[in-house]
Amino acid sequence: MKIPRQAKKVFTGEIFDIYQWPQKMFDGSTATFEMIKRPDTVQIIAIQDGKIITTKEFQPGHKRDHGLIGGRVDRGEKPFAAAKRELLEESGMISKKWSLIKKYEPVHKMEWTVYYYVARDCKIIAKQNLDAGEKITLCQKTFEQFVEDAVTLPQWNNQFVGDVLKMQIKGKTELAKFKKQIFGK
Repeated sequence: MKIPRQAKKVFTGEIFDIYQWPQKMFDGSTATFEMIKRPDTVQIIAIQDGKIITTKEFQPGHKRDHGLIGGRVDRGEKPFAAAKRELLEESGMISKKWSLIKKYEPVHKMEWTVYYYVARDCKIIAKQNLDAGEKITLCQKTFEQFVEDAVTLPQWNNQFVGDVLKMQIKGKTELAKFKKQIFGK
């Protein structure tokens, strides 16, 4: 959902902004509606030497089990540019083979899109260049380990997990399609 044009920003935060607007109700009355806006984020399924690169990340006051390389889209930055930047910063890798596989708007009443990209044939060209508040360890996973982590470990995007669980329920054919989508084979 997008914040309506007539909405006014009533709070500006470091990450989150809050907008309010008058909304006409079905009975003719008016109520104040409210939404949060935050920067979009990117998640990268990085492929190197036939393995999926996941992360084990620690930030001050927050521990994430295995997840994906990713982060916020900076102001004025396009999601694909952010994905390339985050891949390089968090892993020291680049890729010339990218595809957008999914995007989610995970929270009603919040303007926020999460973009999932696949970066194939990743090559290390630099050391990690992490923010002061990040500690990230890279892990190589088989497709099967990746799927298992996605559905069993905390901190994964619920909609992404839901999609993976649906593929598991539908059977090997659906997981095989997903694997082909990721690996491009």
